Amino acid sequence: MRARLLATACFGGSLLAAIASQGALAGQAPAAASAPDIPVSHQDRVYAAEQFSNTVSVTDPASNTLLGVIRLGDPQPGNFSPLYRGQVLVHGMGFSPDHRTLAVVSIGSNSVTFIDTATNAAKHTTYVGRSPHEAFFTPDGSEVWVTVRGEDYVSVLDAKTFEEKTRIRVPAGPGMTIFSPDGTYGYVCSSFNPETVVVATASHEIIGRIRQDSPFCPNIAATPDGTQVWMTLKDVGRTMVFNARPPFNVIRSFETGPITNHVNFAATPRGTFAYVTVGGLNEVKVFRTDDFSPVATIPVGKLPHGLWPSGDGSRIYVGLENADAMVAIDTATNRVVGQVPIGQAPQAVNYVPGAVPEGNGRANLQPLGTAGQTAHLTLGEPGKPGMPTSVSLFEQGLTQVLQASVTGLQPGKPYALALAQHADGRGGLEPLANFMTNPAGAAIVNAVGPIRQVVQGAAEGPRRYLVIVPGGAGAPGAPVQVQQH
Repeated sequence: MRARLLATACFGGSLLAAIASQGALAGQAPAAASAPDIPVSHQDRVYAAEQFSNTVSVTDPASNTLLGVIRLGDPQPGNFSPLYRGQVLVHGMGFSPDHRTLAVVSIGSNSVTFIDTATNAAKHTTYVGRSPHEAFFTPDGSEVWVTVRGEDYVSVLDAKTFEEKTRIRVPAGPGMTIFSPDGTYGYVCSSFNPETVVVATASHEIIGRIRQDSPFCPNIAATPDGTQVWMTLKDVGRTMVFNARPPFNVIRSFETGPITNHVNFAATPRGTFAYVTVGGLNEVKVFRTDDFSPVATIPVGKLPHGLWPSGDGSRIYVGLENADAMVAIDTATNRVVGQVPIGQAPQAVNYVPGAVPEGNGRANLQPLGTAGQTAHLTLGEPGKPGMPTSVSLFEQGLTQVLQASVTGLQPGKPYALALAQHADGRGGLEPLANFMTNPAGAAIVNAVGPIRQVVQGAAEGPRRYLVIVPGGAGAPGAPVQVQQH
């Protein structure tokens, strides 16, 4: 496995020949186990969809170097204009079986942008229904299924024309679709209802239903051997596994931690392992897929979100939502072996082997610019060590988008994120956002304003300090978390 990391880059037709010559040793998601492993090379790319900079970062995994970003939209307040034509809240991502097209979903502008991986240029943008979340190509490459989370259907696009050809009605709030490696089934989990459905890919008909332990599933993945489907439940901090084939019964459900985000697999000579990002713990947890036993817990950084294996399963790449970074995990040692600065609040991550068949693949890329400017803070219980709440202030030029990954609070209770006059929370409070914790005592909290200047003392006037208080801003109690760093 490690020897494959040292493979030299292949160019042009030689890449396809090299891929074909590899033995069918494992096969990495979303391909079948019978597919050949593909050694890491300079022609591979790791992409991350970045929500607040409205960019897609492009990384060379052979050198762990950011090559640049594909800018799909502008930061705030430019994207507030009623005449604005760019994309907003770049979030979801999938790629074609031939590794030549990237499908990027923007939640705020209801769009799917199709990008040529060789040139980094947008080929087409299709507008779908309210708040789409994820998109993925069918294994035969003929269709793209877009989960329209703000409505109750999957929008099925023709992969050649990029036009909608039909809709598949599903429980309201579909979160993501992933397919069985052989393309027989599409598995569609829900973010608003506690039900996953299995759809026959050929007929677009629902043929199976699985009860979710909670209504909020953001991510779903199928093992390369086609036997299991894993899905994450973000609100309760759990992961579920069900049979990928009829009768589609639940095999296992277990706790993974607050803000459980995404799951994916690495097929290795030692077996196939599931990697789960747990945002509230700043960790990636690793499990065997045969007996579900825990294998490792990997500290990775603030709020890990999307992840994807390399073409040979030797690495897992993870986007850190509150660190503006991508980390590489060596699956042989389950340790972080590289970190790359990328855009703001990365969400979905895709590793695309052979994305650039020839050349350096830098066409149409831009530097990070403002997207690389983020301030980081932590909040914690006054006077006590413990798992802190991470806060990122994503620079937008005139203002910042604040995102707090809140953990360690009482489940299902109202709180407020506010500015206090003193570091210990004393004095009058200026509320920024009211929120309710999920059943795991966690929440993702957002606000917008010139906040960095205030909390770091760079603005004229008195400095303020971030705090979390119970009961909401109307009748707040004593602070339960205060600004630490």
